[in-house]
Amino acid sequence: MVAYVVQRLAGLAFVFILVSIVAFLLMHATPGGPFDEPNMPLPPAAKENILRKYGLDQPLHIQYIRYMTNALRGDFGYSFSSPTETVAQVIGRTWPISITLGGITVVVALGSGILLGILAAIRQNSILDYVVTFIATLGLTVPNFVIALWLILIFAVELGWLPLGGWGEDWRQIIMPMIALGLGPMGIATRYTRASLVDVFTADYIRTARAKGLAERMVVMRHAIKNALIPIITVLGPRIPDLITGTIFVETMFRVPGLGKFFVESVLDRDYPMIMALMLLIAVLWGFVYLITDLLYTIIDPRVKLT
Repeated sequence: MVAYVVQRLAGLAFVFILVSIVAFLLMHATPGGPFDEPNMPLPPAAKENILRKYGLDQPLHIQYIRYMTNALRGDFGYSFSSPTETVAQVIGRTWPISITLGGITVVVALGSGILLGILAAIRQNSILDYVVTFIATLGLTVPNFVIALWLILIFAVELGWLPLGGWGEDWRQIIMPMIALGLGPMGIATRYTRASLVDVFTADYIRTARAKGLAERMVVMRHAIKNALIPIITVLGPRIPDLITGTIFVETMFRVPGLGKFFVESVLDRDYPMIMALMLLIAVLWGFVYLITDLLYTIIDPRVKLT
């Protein structure tokens, strides 16, 4: 196990460097620069001073090496858009909001999705099964920004039950972003839980457990759900980084001042230090989530061996 984890961490380091190079090159290949302002052109001397201050007058490979050397020491520099704050301070200010929204969404969406999947599998081909399948399909097929728009029109504009957006002033402000973000993962959890359980229900050991007279609840919770969890974890694990780093459209539409909304603003402003830091953060999160997902396999099913 230890050798496997070390091997995976070495692979993650390689992916981290590869992502940093690709992100850096793409960022600089995009037309326009952070201090190109057609409507408010800077005097050449002032622009030259700014470029020199941030090291943007150096060749690209020098800029990359300097940035990564500092980044590995935890110094991501100052944000171009907010020059009085370091990138770490900006992330520290915005990320907790995305983590709060994403964490609550993960718990609610996955918990309700797995519960609905279990109910649909137990009541296969019943009205309950059809209703649950319809809700899951709706969450899977409709993009979250469309769901967000429907929620705003119905519950904020027409009915006036919920605030249009914002964060931290009214507890109800979290409801619509959470639903818009969570319907997709909930649909995935429901579909895969149902499909996995329906398949497990045909296994010999389930028939044996029922033949012994065990209650259906005990058969599901003690024997079936454990073996049905592996495909669910495989599918849902990669969705978690999306939720805890902020989904761009949803945070923007509901004016949630989280990392996703700030990422959009950084790209529009060509805020190079912020873009690089956010890309590296997301890459690290994805890598660790995949590693944790693989390790969970061995905990859920001891027959799985990691090599």
